Formats: sequence, C-alpha cells, structure tokens
Amino acid sequence: MTETEILDQENRLYEAIKESNINVLEELLHDDLLFVLPSGDVITKEMDLQSYRDGNLKIHKLIPHVEHLNIIDDTAVISLTMELKGNYSGEDFESKFHYIRFWKTFPTGIKVVGGSGRIVHV
Repeated sequence: MTETEILDQENRLYEAIKESNINVLEELLHDDLLFVLPSGDVITKEMDLQSYRDGNLKIHKLIPHVEHLNIIDDTAVISLTMELKGNYSGEDFESKFHYIRFWKTFPTGIKVVGGSGRIVHV
C-alpha cells in the first residue's frame, strides 16, 4: 500500500460519489463498513448504497482537500476537507465537511472499512 494507491482510490471514490456509480462504490466499500454521518447516525455499506439506489443523494459539486495521509502496515488513515453541493432527500445543501476515512488492504483490493464526517463551521 502506497500513498499513490490510496490517493488513486480516493479519486475513484469521489468520481463514484459524483456519478452515483453503485458498481464502483460496491467495489470500494468493505461489506462491514461503518460510517458516522454528520448527524451522528451510524450507517453501513448497504445503507450508504441504498441512498444512491433510491436517488436520495445527488452530489453536484465535490472538491476535496487532503490534509493528512498516514499508512500503518496494511491500513491507511486519511483526513480531508470537502466542499460539497448537492441534494439529499429533496433538500439542497452546500457546505464544507471534514472527513476521516480508513482504508485497509484485502486480497480483493484496498477498501474503505470506516470513517466519519462532520460539517465544518466557518
């Protein structure tokens, strides 16, 4: 696992989010993923994918700014801020978020196993 590999996976993730590409998201997210939303709710991979399948989440703008990337054996921890503009359940939103995401190497590839996001108050 290298920094370049993680950044490549992050870029694939950003594109999949913007395009609501379920197939790529299915590949990149581990089956046992846990993610803490800005609301404090904890979601699983299936819950995340369902929001795209149902059309509840549409991202129109996504601008990431990577802050830190640490690689520890077969795991990477990345923190970033992201400017997002989109629509969730019929409500438009535009905000800046701070994320931490955990990537881990498996025989089937590098996958997201967990993370958290929060709104950045400026």
